[in-house]
Amino acid sequence: METIGLTKEEVLERIDKGLVNYDTSVKTKTISQIIFGNIFTLFNLLNFALGMAILFVGSYKNLLFLGVVFCNTFISIIQEIRSKMAIDKLSLIASSQIFVIREGKKEKIKLDEVVLDDLLCLQIGNQVVTDAKILSGSVEVNESYITGESDSILKGKGDIILSGSFIVSGNCKAKVIHVGEDNYTYKISKDAKYIKRVHSEIMNSLNKIIKWISFSILPIGGFLFYNQLGVDGSTFQGAVVATVAAIIGMIPEGLVLLTSTVLAVSVLRLSRKNILVQELYCIETLARVDTICLDKTGTLTEGEQEVLEVIPFKEDVSMDLILNNLCCNLSETSSTMQAICKKYQKEATWKVKNMISFSSERKYSAVDFEEYGTYYIGAPDILIPDKEKRKGMESYFEKYRVLMVGRTKKLEEKIPSEIEVICLILLKDKIRKSAIQTLEYFRNQKVDIKVISGDNIDSVKRIAREVGIVGEGIDATTLDSKDMESAVSKYSIFGRVTPIQKKELIQALKKEHTVAFVGDGVNDVLALKESDISIALPSGSEAARNVSEIVLLDSSFETLPDVVYEGRRTINNVERSASLFLCKTMYSLLLAVIFLFLNFSYPFVPIQLTLMSIFTIGIPAFFLALEPNRERVKGSFLVNVLSKSFPTSLTIMCNVLIVRLFGFFFSLHADDISTLSVIITGFTAFMLLIRISKPFNGYRLFLVTIMIICFGVGAIGFRELFSLSILTPFLLSILAILMVISLLLYEVNTLLFEWFVRKKPKTFKV
Repeated sequence: METIGLTKEEVLERIDKGLVNYDTSVKTKTISQIIFGNIFTLFNLLNFALGMAILFVGSYKNLLFLGVVFCNTFISIIQEIRSKMAIDKLSLIASSQIFVIREGKKEKIKLDEVVLDDLLCLQIGNQVVTDAKILSGSVEVNESYITGESDSILKGKGDIILSGSFIVSGNCKAKVIHVGEDNYTYKISKDAKYIKRVHSEIMNSLNKIIKWISFSILPIGGFLFYNQLGVDGSTFQGAVVATVAAIIGMIPEGLVLLTSTVLAVSVLRLSRKNILVQELYCIETLARVDTICLDKTGTLTEGEQEVLEVIPFKEDVSMDLILNNLCCNLSETSSTMQAICKKYQKEATWKVKNMISFSSERKYSAVDFEEYGTYYIGAPDILIPDKEKRKGMESYFEKYRVLMVGRTKKLEEKIPSEIEVICLILLKDKIRKSAIQTLEYFRNQKVDIKVISGDNIDSVKRIAREVGIVGEGIDATTLDSKDMESAVSKYSIFGRVTPIQKKELIQALKKEHTVAFVGDGVNDVLALKESDISIALPSGSEAARNVSEIVLLDSSFETLPDVVYEGRRTINNVERSASLFLCKTMYSLLLAVIFLFLNFSYPFVPIQLTLMSIFTIGIPAFFLALEPNRERVKGSFLVNVLSKSFPTSLTIMCNVLIVRLFGFFFSLHADDISTLSVIITGFTAFMLLIRISKPFNGYRLFLVTIMIICFGVGAIGFRELFSLSILTPFLLSILAILMVISLLLYEVNTLLFEWFVRKKPKTFKV
């Protein structure tokens, strides 16, 4: 077994029995699922049904609205497929590969191809993907991703190595003893195996709006059709066309598509910066975050240490010579010794009589040289337990990780009571290069930062200070569940935090804040899953990557502001564009309800709505949504959208009713009434477009100008296509009066809506 591993027959036998590891990676939709999901939507089916009704009555030019539906669906499919391909490519980069021995040959397999009793080949840098028992060799294992402890542990033949840990030195062959749900990592992270509710104000707001519309469309449409049949001079064809026009107006076609497109474009942009986004709406969430929680080991730090300085206590000895000989003869069994040996390990010149190797329990090592005495290296508080004898050293403890080199006359199994201090070695954890700069950015954005780590509190405080995090710290072993809410408001630094406590701290924070958690270990999984948005580093555990919505594939913190900028662009631009879509939905809904009780024909036909939709909504919404936008997110999405769209919709409704009154008093023809209604509605819609485009820049000014020109060309140059009459001088004079009234109504309705929001702030909560 130690040399040949499993045979092919044994592997197949275990696969048949289900004794194979499972793949927990995030799955994207298949292309067929994407196509099916985008074609068979509620609004698409409704649009096709309306198209069939128009086709049935022979009003063919009014089928033009289906062109918008087909374009929306096609663009949505293409965009989602592109996004899927980008995510699949990045997910493949982040996936794990494992070396095993089967039938005496070493081969590379995938995570989900490992079976029970497989013989793993593990060496420095490998992550242990399943629980295994060492059969030969010895390795130093870093279990910080499981426990949060940064110190490594030496393991040899017969020892168990747990999934989620890393090999930091040595190599070994190990037999797989657990797969799938039996693995230690699964037992820790099983509470995270649930579908996480997406925390998205945009999605919640849009779902709420669509829910209202869905319940309204069919009953209103049915009653309106019945009403239009009874209008004087109406025909069956006219009733169908009018009803279809009203229903088409109520459908916010393209709104959800636009939102998904903007988010998908953000995913593609971020993918170019090696950021894997596994949930579209998380981009929005990060832009709203006001509290970021970070693990220490492997997140703020790179998991390595470096020697800063050697403080001599004896002037008559060569520190370099002593450290060189110690490093050449001691095994690299801890991260601190690795850092020292990286700097000092050269050719050995002293002969060794005996030595004591480092262990995590002993916390020191020693070498007895033939002519130069015995040297101990370890933590000062271990080598010199008497605090009085350590005077002069403790000033270094708060700022650095400190090792002491001491000398005695002979080697003893226990630490000698008298040990001569030779020097102190000052080390520090290697901070990620971009950590300080990125955290400074978030502080400037008024985002609170907290460090939550399983490491000891002194070490966590030291790192927190180095990256500029201020605030009090606490050892989480002194906390219980009922203390969490008060603790998160008082402390910014937490040490010795268990996985369950990390989750409880996030739960306490979420009651008042939008919380992001950045982690990389199995011990972070519960907190990652619980947070509003979870961010993982690829160097960490597979479990952490799989439950996270964002994975920073190059482990670079400096890309996080890019995600924030994309979130701001998404929220601010979708907010503006949604105002345009919902304006049409609301004025169509208001008019449909009013015309249930009036003995007048509905003022619009479908092709007229197509004219207005293209130039006042569709094209400008698309181009505004993709514009760069780094403005800070302010206020509620739904309130911000309705504050722009509802006053405009109310103004359009009033305009149409006034046109009807003018038509009644001046005996205007139905085509003239329809023409005036279309133009004044377009005029008011452009008022909204101008408002959301402010402050103007060259791009927005050009866009608005072109849209107004195109609308005018369509209304005048293609009036027969859009069923519009010629504007006589009399109609132009009425139109001028309507425009003045519209301007006044728009201002009054805006003030009334703002007053209502102040009086009833809870009305629009989602």
